[in-house]
Amino acid sequence: MAKIKTTFFCQNCGSQYAKWQGQCNACKEWNTIVEEVIQKPEKSDWKSPTSTAKKASIPLRINEIDASKEPRLNTFDGEFNRVLGGGIVPGSLILLGGEPGIGKSTLLLQISLNLPYKTLYVSGEESQKQIKMRAERINPENSNCYILTETKTQNIFKQIEALEPDIVIIDSIQTLHSDYIESSSGSISQIKECTTELIKFAKETATPVLLIGHITKDGNIAGPKILEHMVDTVLQFEGDRNHVFRILRAHKNRFGSTNELGIYEMQGSGLREVSNPSELLISKKDEDLSGNAIAATLEGVRPLMIEVQALVSTAVYGTPQRSATGFNAKRLNMLLAVLEKRAGFRLGAKDVFLNITGGITVDDPAIDLAVVASILSSNEDVALQKDFCFAAEVGLSGEIRPVQRVEQRILEAEKLGFSSIFVSKYNKISLKNTAIQIKLISKIEDLVAELV
Repeated sequence: MAKIKTTFFCQNCGSQYAKWQGQCNACKEWNTIVEEVIQKPEKSDWKSPTSTAKKASIPLRINEIDASKEPRLNTFDGEFNRVLGGGIVPGSLILLGGEPGIGKSTLLLQISLNLPYKTLYVSGEESQKQIKMRAERINPENSNCYILTETKTQNIFKQIEALEPDIVIIDSIQTLHSDYIESSSGSISQIKECTTELIKFAKETATPVLLIGHITKDGNIAGPKILEHMVDTVLQFEGDRNHVFRILRAHKNRFGSTNELGIYEMQGSGLREVSNPSELLISKKDEDLSGNAIAATLEGVRPLMIEVQALVSTAVYGTPQRSATGFNAKRLNMLLAVLEKRAGFRLGAKDVFLNITGGITVDDPAIDLAVVASILSSNEDVALQKDFCFAAEVGLSGEIRPVQRVEQRILEAEKLGFSSIFVSKYNKISLKNTAIQIKLISKIEDLVAELV
């Protein structure tokens, strides 16, 4: 009997060691190194169902390589196509990560049910009946989607060879295991081996493969970091399970931009594409309320109008509270200090609570001016006009700084019926004959004079 070969892997970053040690030298985490069996039996190369023998790769001059653009596969999901850069590239490997219960399986099942191509949906987490129950709510009429419940990669490839699907979806990569590795499913070596086999299959047959990946408590995709390097595209599905909105972002994309963003609304019948999220993120109110301001922000290249809510009240306890939901709490403290120093507002003894409506998180600095406006409105208990919006960054000296693509923000505000938008006077604006009034301000005192 052959000697069993083992090695040690860090479960956090995937680094390999010859023997156990307490701390990983790469990621500096403690007690993450475990022993895994890596003995491999002889294995034959996976053969493509479209070719009997794999041709050896030969070097070509760069000007001899065919540069004709490969047609992308349309997913018939506008938001998914937008994030990918126009559709799925044949032979690509796409990894989708997200928190448990956020809707990863629902999203990919919905896409597979709407595709006119032959699709194989492989699930290692649910039975065929469970998937059928979900599919009945989404699109029960599809006849191109095949469901396979299997976790062994060798059996999956046998079914792929028999079916010859156009797209393969794996739910999830952490549940797969290969006979060539003796470790348990979800271990570092199993994830690397299974992903390598899927990459080999995808590149040889030009069949796109979509993988669902679990995430750790820190929000990173579980498994070795090399998993994200191996795949072509890494997508993150985000959102608050207490809200209906879900955001799809691209953290890595070899075939498109990583600036794009897709927005969905979770419904009983699946995920609905949100083509105009601004109207949903701004609440409809019949009466004027203080502490509300509208910000013109950008998510990727898409302009969004979002509502910022602030509550300023006298501190009951000795230390005033500072709380922010959907906004950086440290940046909130910085803006409060600017208001104290430059505008003379005494907020040091008051509680300040800030909320971005809709359950989304914004890190665009152009939202600063709307945050300041909402705090001033709540502090003075004076409601801002409903048709005012803001798009500028606030500096430490109280200056109103310009932001990028301000004309795109102005046109979005005009389209939604706002009458005035406050921007930095240092922005170069070439728009002519706009229906919206563009108010140019240079320092925070100008904003106070306009609003209070």
